[in-house]
Amino acid sequence: MNKTIGAIVVDVDRCKGCTLCVVACPKQVIDLAARKVNAHGYPYVEAVRPADCIGCASCGIVCPDGCITVYRKRINVADPVTAEKNTK
Repeated sequence: MNKTIGAIVVDVDRCKGCTLCVVACPKQVIDLAARKVNAHGYPYVEAVRPADCIGCASCGIVCPDGCITVYRKRINVADPVTAEKNTK
């Protein structure tokens, strides 16, 4: 059985903290960085729950400045039913 996991990379120097990506993320992976600003004085977003990212790219699609790159990786996950049958 395959599972897709995702990872995001935020270009913090270009991010203006509009939070459109925060609203678009179905897994609440992204949020504004607490008490941090970039070189231009804007608050920026970061992945606060990166392990929950599913790689849907909703954040990257809605970002008006193209600050978010989304990566997807497909991994094999052992099916518990099949694994149990193979051990008998």
